[in-house]
Amino acid sequence: MLITSIGQGLLWTPLVIGVFITFRILDIPDLTTEGSFPLGAAVTVSAMLSGQSAIVASLLGFLAGCIAGWVTGVLDTKLHMPSLLAGILTMTGLYSVNMHIMGKSNVPLLNQKVLMNVLPASWPLDLQTIVIGAVVTGLVIVLLIWLFKTRLGLSLMATGDNPAMSAANGIHTDRMVIIGYMVSNGCIALSGALIAQSNGYADIGMGIGTIVIGLASVLVGEIFLHGRQMWLRLTAMALGAVIYRYLLTVAMGLGFPVDDLKILSAGILVVVICLPILRNKYRTRQQLNRYLKQIGVDEHATTSSLKRQASPEGLLSRDSK
Repeated sequence: MLITSIGQGLLWTPLVIGVFITFRILDIPDLTTEGSFPLGAAVTVSAMLSGQSAIVASLLGFLAGCIAGWVTGVLDTKLHMPSLLAGILTMTGLYSVNMHIMGKSNVPLLNQKVLMNVLPASWPLDLQTIVIGAVVTGLVIVLLIWLFKTRLGLSLMATGDNPAMSAANGIHTDRMVIIGYMVSNGCIALSGALIAQSNGYADIGMGIGTIVIGLASVLVGEIFLHGRQMWLRLTAMALGAVIYRYLLTVAMGLGFPVDDLKILSAGILVVVICLPILRNKYRTRQQLNRYLKQIGVDEHATTSSLKRQASPEGLLSRDSK
């Protein structure tokens, strides 16, 4: 169960990294994810069926995702549409694009040599998946670490942190946002290409719920591994993807039907969003209690006094004096 989760989590990691780029770096909620993920799968499978190798087909899927991100970026920056609406429009349009690319709603890979077949056939399938997932994920992380150390990457992060200040310092913020969209959706489409090769088919509906999967994995990774260094943040995305897939695998092992996985994914997202909030409240409460003890104030008396002042009876009694 754990081995399978590691392999599948590594294949989903490029998607999580793509969501991380728009959600954390650019501070943009990008719904293009649900269209670019099946786009990468559709382009890859169609290219492989037309005679291209698995590596070339996967790169074509990545480039297709970059084009989808460029469209969303242009709608956002040049046409000044809200980022949420721009993502929805691109996602909706990609449904028809994917149908035209595949020709039908589901296209199987029939006797095609996928990336996993590059490894020795004697290796177990789970081991092949882990190796390919680790190689692709490691390559993506290394390239992104290099990118964010360049002037372009630093400008991209500065644009996400403070667009107004970045523009005042001569950074073309619109260009940076478009590049961020392209890199993000390219990684997402690459993940779709890997998942399609792992499953043996591309399906028009395989992108439904991917934005929830990506956000949940991002938040889970940040809970278990947090830091300011970019390599640590990207590694946390891989860890979050693996943990998220493991949670889903455990849920299925407990008897949850496959049809309930989407609502389970939404429930996991709610938990990981609320958990840091509750944790911060608890830490604040603990710090307040320690401070009150240091100054010699009874926390229970203070709490009850605050409640009396906030209650209608307390207000009436205070006004009557």
